[in-house]
Amino acid sequence: RSVEIGYRSAGGRPESNVLSESLMLTNDENIVDLKIAGQYRINDAAQYLFNVRTPDTILRQMMESAVREVVGQSTMDFVLTEGRSEVATRTEQRLQAMLDAHATGLTVTSVSMQDVQPPEQVQSAFADVVKAREDEVRQKNEAEAYANDIIPRARGQAFRDIQEAEAYKSQVVAKANGEASRFVQVMTEYEKAPLITQERLYIDAMESVYSRSQKVMVDIDSGGNNVLYLPLDRMRSSGGNAPRVDLNNLNYPTTGNSTNTSTTSSSAQDGSRSRGGR
Repeated sequence: RSVEIGYRSAGGRPESNVLSESLMLTNDENIVDLKIAGQYRINDAAQYLFNVRTPDTILRQMMESAVREVVGQSTMDFVLTEGRSEVATRTEQRLQAMLDAHATGLTVTSVSMQDVQPPEQVQSAFADVVKAREDEVRQKNEAEAYANDIIPRARGQAFRDIQEAEAYKSQVVAKANGEASRFVQVMTEYEKAPLITQERLYIDAMESVYSRSQKVMVDIDSGGNNVLYLPLDRMRSSGGNAPRVDLNNLNYPTTGNSTNTSTTSSSAQDGSRSRGGR
C-alpha cells in the first residue's frame, strides 16, 4: 500500500497538488513546497483492525507530522539540495517510531522524496538567488585560478629582481674595491717617483683617448716650410684603413724640403713618442 503527502495521483490522471500538505516551514523560516510518498504493509492484522479506528488516515497524518518535523529541523538550502535523501530517511525512521508507539500494526517499507521546490509565488526570485550563488561560485573559482597563475609568476619575478640586485651590488662593490686598491697602489708609486708616475699616467690617459677617436697624424720635416692642403673629410671617413697619402700629388704650394704625411689609426704610444711633439 502507498501513501502520498502534498499531492494525489489516481491512475492515468495528472497529479493534483494539495497545498495544505505540501507547504512546510524550514528551520531558517523559509517555506518549501514538498511532495513525498511512502509505501507500507500490514504487519499485525489484529492491531490494524482493533487498536486504531482508521489506521490509513492515522498513517497519513503521522507521515505528514514526521516530515514536517524533519523539515522544520533543516534549512531550506539543505532540503532543496543535498539533504533530500536524508530528509526521506529521517522521515521513515520517525514515522515507524510513531506507528510502533501507537501499535497500529503497520510497517513502513520505503519513503521517497518526489519533488521539492520553493513556493510557486517566489520561484522566479529563488531562481535569481540560485543563479547568483552559481555566479559567486564561478567567480571564486576564476579568482582562485587567476591567483594560482599570477602569484607564482610574481614570486618568480620578485626572486629574479632580487638576484639581479644582488649581482649588481656585488659588481659595484667589487669595482669600487678594485678602484680603491688601484688608487692606493698608484699613490704609493707616486710617492716613490712622482715624475715617472706622472709620465705613466699621462701615457695611459692618452692611450685611452686615442683608442676611442679618429686620428690624422702629419709628420713634417723640421726644416720644411710647407703649406699643406689635406682632404681630412675623405681621410677621416676611411677610418683605420686609409691609405698613405703622397704629399707630392696634393695641390698645395710648397717650398723647402720634402714632407711625409700619413693617416693612420695608431695607438696612443705612437702619438706620444716624444714629449717634444706633445
